[in-house]
Amino acid sequence: MIIGVPKEVKDHESRVGITPAGVKALTEAGHKVLVETHAGELSAFTDDEYQSAGAEIASSAHNVWGNADMVVKVKEPIEKEYGFFREGLVLFTYLHLAPIPVLTEKLLEKKVIAIAYETIRDKADTLPLLTPMSEVAGRMSVQVGASYLEKEKGGRGLLLGGVPGVPPANVCIIGGGIVGTNAAKIAIGMGAKVTIVDLNLNRLRELDDIFNGKVFTLASNSYNISRAVQEADLVIGGVLIPGAAAPKIVTKEMVAKMKKGAVIVDVAIDQGGCIETAKPTTHSNPAYEVNGVVHYCVTNMPAAVPNTSTLALTNATFPYVMRLTQMGAKKAILSDDGIRDGVNTYEGTLTCEPVAVSQKKSWKAVRELLA
Repeated sequence: MIIGVPKEVKDHESRVGITPAGVKALTEAGHKVLVETHAGELSAFTDDEYQSAGAEIASSAHNVWGNADMVVKVKEPIEKEYGFFREGLVLFTYLHLAPIPVLTEKLLEKKVIAIAYETIRDKADTLPLLTPMSEVAGRMSVQVGASYLEKEKGGRGLLLGGVPGVPPANVCIIGGGIVGTNAAKIAIGMGAKVTIVDLNLNRLRELDDIFNGKVFTLASNSYNISRAVQEADLVIGGVLIPGAAAPKIVTKEMVAKMKKGAVIVDVAIDQGGCIETAKPTTHSNPAYEVNGVVHYCVTNMPAAVPNTSTLALTNATFPYVMRLTQMGAKKAILSDDGIRDGVNTYEGTLTCEPVAVSQKKSWKAVRELLA
């Protein structure tokens, strides 16, 4: 199989889909790997390293997409890449289709077999390819939030952990999953007062045990959320429904009652965001204000730390890359429940129910198509 690794083109996206170590494993297994020139440069992987590992360096994205049987990326394709889609192409990347109907339509129109990192499940029913980037984004969300609480960036002028004689900032984390747990670790470490809101009471019990009572836990309902957000200096949105658009947990009315200079970091923005006033931003223009509240809603936060992020991501994705290349897409999809869950479009048919529900489209299970 020919595997293509294009250079990412989303704003300030500096990660790369396969490392030189992955290239070496693939070429030793008899496959050909095309890597676009400078694709790994911002993640600290040079063209020379890729060549030494056995890759062929391609001079353009057109050469990579046009010759590859399977393209392995990091972020969802953007408009300038839609022209590369073609029937039979296997695309393996984060897709986050629910809030991007135009991308869904293009994948369907060109009959691409699109497999999304974020909907693949493992035997423990977790999301193994979403987890590493959720860990990175969760930890980064507190660093970013602390920075935007500084006065020069529009914040309230607070030091997250306070100092002796001065209380710390209040951090409210919406969602107690991977993002929320990792955000709490950093916020507690920086000395903040931390509240985690979640719908699952058993998860709140687990978090109380994990943090040994160092976090406040709140059952999720509109009354509790409204009060917690109103008291918060920093709100972190970390709500996830796999494959589907994120529910709007924090309403615009709640945001209007927040402190002036408070900060919102909506990590769920990839799936549309769980804060009603959130809209996607980029690393070039990351923040804006609504009612005096600073909103940071960058859709590819982990790209700010590309070396760490690329290594963490490819540690998780590469076994699936190898399985798809060794078995071929159809056989891998049929034989692996996890990969099958990852298929969002298959040769012109939408195969992911949460995306279909979010976009009000019809869908069909990929198992039925391949039967």
